[in-house]
Amino acid sequence: MPDARSAYAELLTRSKKRSVFGSLGSLLGWDQRTYMPKAGSAHRSDQLALVAGMSHEMATDPRIGELLAIAEASDLVNDPLSDAAVNLREWRRGYDQATKLPQALVEALSRTSSKAYDVWVEARKANDFAAFRPFLEEMVKLCREKADALGWKEQRYDALLDLYEPDAKTREVQALFEPLQRELAGLIRRIVATGKRAEPGILENDYPVAVQETFCAESARAIGFDFDAGRLDVTTHPFCSTIGPGDVRLTTRYDPRCAWSALYGTLHEAGHGLYNQGLDPEHRGTPRGASVSLGIHESQSRMWENLVGRSRAFWQFFLPRAQAAFPVLKGKSLDAMVFAANESKPSLIRVEADEATYNLHIILRFRLEIDLIEGRLQPADVPGAWKSTMKELLGVDVPDDRRGCLQDVHWSGASFGYFPTYALGNLYASQFLEQAKSEIGDLDPMFAKGEFRPLLDWLRLKIHRPGKTRRAGPLCQHLTGKPLSHQPLMRHLNAKLGALYNL
Repeated sequence: MPDARSAYAELLTRSKKRSVFGSLGSLLGWDQRTYMPKAGSAHRSDQLALVAGMSHEMATDPRIGELLAIAEASDLVNDPLSDAAVNLREWRRGYDQATKLPQALVEALSRTSSKAYDVWVEARKANDFAAFRPFLEEMVKLCREKADALGWKEQRYDALLDLYEPDAKTREVQALFEPLQRELAGLIRRIVATGKRAEPGILENDYPVAVQETFCAESARAIGFDFDAGRLDVTTHPFCSTIGPGDVRLTTRYDPRCAWSALYGTLHEAGHGLYNQGLDPEHRGTPRGASVSLGIHESQSRMWENLVGRSRAFWQFFLPRAQAAFPVLKGKSLDAMVFAANESKPSLIRVEADEATYNLHIILRFRLEIDLIEGRLQPADVPGAWKSTMKELLGVDVPDDRRGCLQDVHWSGASFGYFPTYALGNLYASQFLEQAKSEIGDLDPMFAKGEFRPLLDWLRLKIHRPGKTRRAGPLCQHLTGKPLSHQPLMRHLNAKLGALYNL
């Protein structure tokens, strides 16, 4: 029988080995969504299922339970914020979750997800929900089984939400979203009533894709993304994938008529990438060297995309560079560019939505997911429910499923419970940035000169390097002295949009 420190050392070795093995699945998934030929889909599904199954075997080895019990009974956990205690806490959580899931279910989820992704890509192109519907039905069925296997007390959706935002409860998120929805609705009504629109020729014009590629890469580099340890590629639905230390991969998509969806998509994924590049390499392969949660991860992407990337100070620095890259912007004023970057209006596509309306897109998906998982909504009825809820929340008529319920990749990947973390990320980002400004000082003069490092250094010190030392709620309380609230985001939106729309 090993002593506590020997047990902990063996757990460290196992954790790092599982991390390396899991990165193989990340690489396969990145390749599937970027360069893999269509004909490789079936084999890739088998590959991913095999990796998922073997990874599950490693994570559920009874030896891990024995080692955990020994280490947890020692003085290694006396300080709950020590590296050892943090790792043991998170290993226990992961082990308990993994051992509740049958390997057959894990493999079925992986295999079905791989097939569903390729079907979703084609169904989205063809506006063919009927083609995707059987896979959505299977995903909902499997995710309900997963939730039941994991266990839940209040409602089934809690078990899935907890996978992405540990310790979060559906009712708590609903309580955060209710005042947010109410206040956003009022703000959006006032904005729409002004009738003010962006100056023609900025949001839509001729923006050569090759030039966009260079401009997007330069923008990511400017805010601190290290291209010696990462890359930027093209995909249908942008994402960031970390293959391992020194290998963080961003993706975006380009529209030759609009450069800004690619720019802000790149800044968003670069925010994720900065977080991953900022994790402590000394602790790689362990919870202490991993990100806190999806909500905290989204706080980083949304901060760089919106709070920084849509600020007046950002465009003071970037407008001359944009004008040099895109001649159609010559003569456009800073005021016109800032307004265009922040124009607010209800729209169909989540990833192209402005700051004010974006959270309503998330609330729509959150509501539908809960109803799907709780059995109050059948997959066949999703298109209709999507259209009616979009009308209710945003006042928008959805003309087709391609721009409706087929627009997002997440359900093809069984990522139920993921969507609310986007809005949580917006809330965390605003609260964190308020705190950063109180500690660093006025960041706008720095941004206007292209100095983004002070903010990045603060994020590295406070959020990136500590890894999972604290979970999301305690981290927010620790950094800001307050629990998560919708108020900082509303202060930000009311101040910025109020000025732009003369409200």
